[in-house]
Amino acid sequence: MAIYYHQNNRIFTLETARTTYQMKADDLGFLLHLYYGAKVSGNMDYLLTYYDRGFSGNPAESAMNRTYSLDVLPQEYPCVGTGDYRSSALIVHNGDGSDCCDLRYVSHEIRQGKESLQGLPAVYADREEAETLEIVLEDAVSAVRVRLLYSVLEKEDIITRSAEIINGGTEKVIVEKAASACLDFLTDGYDLICFCGRHSMERNFQRREIARGNCIIGSRRGTSSHQYNPAVIVARQETTEDMGSCYGMMFVYSGNFMCEAEQDQFGQTRVMMGLQSDLFHYPLEQGEKLVVPETVLCYSDEGYGKLSRQYHRCIREHICRGTYSHKIRPVLLNSWEAMYFDLDGEKIYKLAKEAAALGIDMVVMDDGWFGKREDDNSGLGDWQVNEEKLGCSLGELIEKINHLGVRFGIWIEPEMVSEDSRLYREHPDWVMKVPGRKPVYARNQLVLDFSRKDVRDAIFENICEILDQGNIEYIKWDMNRSIADIYSLTTDQGKVTYDYVLGVYDFLEKMMRKYPNVLIEGCSGGGGRFDAGMMYYTPQIWCSDNTDAVDRLRIQYGTSFFYPACTVGAHVSAVPNHQTGRTTSLRTRGVVAMAGGGFGYELDPGTMTEEEKEEVKQQIVQYRKYAELIRTGDYYRLSDPFCDPYVSWLIISQDGRQALLSVVMLEIHGNMKVNYVKLKGLEREALYEEQNTGRSFYGSALMEAGLPMPVELGEYRAYQIELQMK
Repeated sequence: MAIYYHQNNRIFTLETARTTYQMKADDLGFLLHLYYGAKVSGNMDYLLTYYDRGFSGNPAESAMNRTYSLDVLPQEYPCVGTGDYRSSALIVHNGDGSDCCDLRYVSHEIRQGKESLQGLPAVYADREEAETLEIVLEDAVSAVRVRLLYSVLEKEDIITRSAEIINGGTEKVIVEKAASACLDFLTDGYDLICFCGRHSMERNFQRREIARGNCIIGSRRGTSSHQYNPAVIVARQETTEDMGSCYGMMFVYSGNFMCEAEQDQFGQTRVMMGLQSDLFHYPLEQGEKLVVPETVLCYSDEGYGKLSRQYHRCIREHICRGTYSHKIRPVLLNSWEAMYFDLDGEKIYKLAKEAAALGIDMVVMDDGWFGKREDDNSGLGDWQVNEEKLGCSLGELIEKINHLGVRFGIWIEPEMVSEDSRLYREHPDWVMKVPGRKPVYARNQLVLDFSRKDVRDAIFENICEILDQGNIEYIKWDMNRSIADIYSLTTDQGKVTYDYVLGVYDFLEKMMRKYPNVLIEGCSGGGGRFDAGMMYYTPQIWCSDNTDAVDRLRIQYGTSFFYPACTVGAHVSAVPNHQTGRTTSLRTRGVVAMAGGGFGYELDPGTMTEEEKEEVKQQIVQYRKYAELIRTGDYYRLSDPFCDPYVSWLIISQDGRQALLSVVMLEIHGNMKVNYVKLKGLEREALYEEQNTGRSFYGSALMEAGLPMPVELGEYRAYQIELQMK
């Protein structure tokens, strides 16, 4: 049993294997937060203090008790209009024009298992793996009710939080802001770690103090975005990779989001995760509800390295679904950087022949195979095969490629349309565009209104007609722009950004059910929608459009804080690299790409020397040898690529007997010093044999003193070292 209710003092206790989360419905009915952290015993309500706080408001029911104020008390779901002047989790605009919601405890229920969320991705678990607490709060005047859902995955040290807002009154209300999780801490001394960036340079590690005032990160772009990832760490200021306390908050959603962190007037800290309040005015008629996407909470008292491994297990076992969620992925050869739009059936077939000769599993035909699509200015939305360009039907091309022993995949971008397309000419009303205004373009394309079921269904039918033409085993689902023109002809404008994302989920859910054996890889200009929400439908995501090995070291470093290697699409590309012009060795490119479970190639093998082709063959053999270890192993970051002269990571098998150390040198100097890489996670008294040399080392030696790296001339040298427990 993981959830307990103490009736005498109305205290709720949630326990995982190593953590305790506790809250209390007090005498006035307010749901107060008591504690979240390392496992403790007893009731934690003694932590609450009551003093006259001057201008902090007091509820009427406190009988003029000036020591009781929600402006200073820690809460589970703070609202506007209660005398709490800090950031709120919920703002409701009522029928009388007021912005107020005074939520009080009504009831609760504890039940076995974990429920899904209507229309949304969420952590899933078997009945015996999870337990759920539902707490119902209500505003007595408006009859707005909130169902707070807490689910505990005890063995995984995971607690999920979501909220369902229901209009139980007779007048329409508008939800102006809604979070799914609030963490209130009674003290200061916390940092916020977020993962920021831009297109082709996503998820850079950023750490800053949570100080006085409000720090807000998030997205208004219609996707979770390249700029900020919907996952953050709240860390004590002394916390490091391997030491100290920290909390993770991961939003299972792929659209506009907002994370707020603030330190209040008394040095208390509040952090919230939820829907972006900008461009959001969600109307609820009588009886209607809004489901706020789930936030996955986790705590570590051994630094954010341990926190990462806990999230990795959660995503692998309780978010990713489908046939490929527990399978080794095929090694891909994608046509994009090999030929861009200059493709035809003969070139794709030639690419497949090269793939077969190298031992690559699958060739993927990227953008340019449909409609009038010679560049990125036309053709999007016309999902009909350009047989003139291919020189045959799609089915015939796939059959020829399959006869080579090579599997076939294809690129699509269902959410987008070009103005120069038959679809747009026939259905201009399907596009998101503000009436009377010129549209905002990006990549010279517009966004289809996926908040509309009729639009989604029509596109779905077109895509299915394509997929049914042959043995297509992989789909790369792309989305190559942000949404700026927030307008729908049929959907309430305040709901568009939310309903659009639910429309994408609806489309993907139908596709998963119709094609359960097809691997879908998510993509949004690379990593613009790299989030747990998409992973519920696409078990791997193209990590970044930047395939440069050195830049990828930093991108994949930031990605690893929440997302496991099995979700990362990473390819070896040609040099000089098409994004940076940098040249790195084929070996280095291979070592970096093998940090992802979606390993492949983004180049034309026909331009490679025979020596390079032999090296690629060996890379593929090497990857297949380690694929299961990379997919399921425990991941340890051994260095910081923004500070250290090398980048290093270690993956250890679940049984602890096999380890793969990867190192890429970032610096080379005259009379170079030796770098010693210290390992982690090994058994201290176990003996490990290095497979290439036969040398043996004790785990304690490798962790305390490290392994000396060779001093070799040349930039960006890379090493892979396999260790086996003897």
